Amino acid sequence: MVIRKYDKNDLQQMITIWNRVVEDGTAFPQEELLTEKTGEAFFSSQSWCGVAADESGEVVGLYILHPNNVGRCGHICNASYAVSAKLRGQHIGEKLVMDCIAQAKKIGFSILQFNAVVESNIHARHLYERIGFTQLGVIPNGFRMKDGHFENICPYYIEL
Repeated sequence: MVIRKYDKNDLQQMITIWNRVVEDGTAFPQEELLTEKTGEAFFSSQSWCGVAADESGEVVGLYILHPNNVGRCGHICNASYAVSAKLRGQHIGEKLVMDCIAQAKKIGFSILQFNAVVESNIHARHLYERIGFTQLGVIPNGFRMKDGHFENICPYYIEL
């Protein structure tokens, strides 16, 4: 597996993986699915967008990286990760996070912050904590799940 910058040939696979996470309704705040047109605009608007590709070139995961804010807080970035549902549990997410940290440093960010990690997303939370992220607290009922109930969110950050 290789992690590299995405190119236009990856877009359909990226959109499929991204939309699956959105459809699951348990991790991403987005509710609208990406189309070919909106997906191209979305991914091209990021500071960096990386894909994990297997030996055959199939995209098995991806991440987006962008500023978390502007101006005096523009040194803080934010990222989101998505792994193909059929390949979760194979440490692809960890490799994506580590690559994201390296790319964020290269771009010039000094902090990576996650605003809304769903408290019940224990696999992501354990990964972030193992890598060295610090949890900032808990925001009660900060995430509306697909079925309509609310769950707490846990912001995290790491200094790069």
